[in-house]
Amino acid sequence: IFNHRIQKFSASGAFLAKWGSFGSGDGQFSNPHGITVDSSGNVYVADSGNNRIQKFTSSGAFITKWGSQGTGDGQFYYPKGIAVDTSGNVYVADANNNRIQKFTSSGAFITKWGSFGSGDGQFQYPQGIVVDSSGNIYVTDIFNHRIQKFSASGAFLAKWGSFGSGDGQFIITGGVAVDGSGNVYVADSG
Repeated sequence: IFNHRIQKFSASGAFLAKWGSFGSGDGQFSNPHGITVDSSGNVYVADSGNNRIQKFTSSGAFITKWGSQGTGDGQFYYPKGIAVDTSGNVYVADANNNRIQKFTSSGAFITKWGSFGSGDGQFQYPQGIVVDSSGNIYVTDIFNHRIQKFSASGAFLAKWGSFGSGDGQFIITGGVAVDGSGNVYVADSG
């Protein structure tokens, strides 16, 4: 986050490339947080402090950007998590706006869902986000201490978790991942 850059490594951990520096220009970052890669190898970064998404080639060449600070469609207030589905749609956990936004791979707004609260489909600081092979969306809802599952269009499907240190409980839900069998892994950072 505080180095304001992206680093790329081989599967064995060998350093391959890096790009970025502090700032608000193309290819610069202010506390980048979420990162994901599409099936073509393009890299999407949630540039949290600049309230935008940036898209790069796999070697770090700038492609495009979208977003600004605000509450409107395509605007963000500290975007954290980012995920891409098999069709190339981009999902962003817009943390301080307590919502999820969905875009095309070029940044055109498609839809949004969520508001502040603890009900189904509501959030208190969504952070981690991932898409499974069926197109379902999983979101870590930090201060509600739970995971929520949605359809690709944002329809609420399921939730689990509560505050605590027991099995299936969380203090602070962080990152989330899904494997090929549909198992969900959650970083319980608290």
